[in-house]
Amino acid sequence: MELRSVEELMDLLYACRGARDVPVRACPPVDLHDHALRTAALLRRGRPADKELQVAGLVQPVGGLLWPGDPAGRADHAADTVRTLLGERVARLVRRCPRRDTPADDDLLALRQASEEGRTAAFDAGVLEDWRTVLELLAARNSRLGAVD
Repeated sequence: MELRSVEELMDLLYACRGARDVPVRACPPVDLHDHALRTAALLRRGRPADKELQVAGLVQPVGGLLWPGDPAGRADHAADTVRTLLGERVARLVRRCPRRDTPADDDLLALRQASEEGRTAAFDAGVLEDWRTVLELLAARNSRLGAVD
C-alpha cells in the first residue's frame, strides 16, 4: 500500500482509534491512536524543530492497524506505506524503531524512548487534527510534483 495524500494518511490514523497493539514485553496493549499522539507529543516537547522525527512517532502505529497478523513485518510495511508521502528519513525511522539489534543514532534512541514512554504516560496529547499542517508541510517537501492533496 502506498499513501497518495495527507487525507488518506489522516483517515488511516483516525482508523487506529480503538485498535489495540500487541503487548510489547511486559507492557499491556495500548490504543494505537492514543499511543501515536502521545509519542509524537513527547517528541515535539523534546525536539521541537525536528518535524520528521515527530511524524515518525505519529505514523509508527499504522503498521499495527494494516498488518495485525504480522508483528515482525509491521515496521517494514508501515515504512513502505509512508515513504512516498513523508520521505525517506521518516520511513527509515519507522522501519528501524522496533529493531533492537541495529545500531541506533540519537534520533532513533529518542523515537524509541518516546514510544516506550507513550505506552504508559497519561497526559493530554491533543488531537490528530493538530498534526495536519505538519503532515502537509512534510508531504509538500517530499512530493515529486510539489503538490499536495
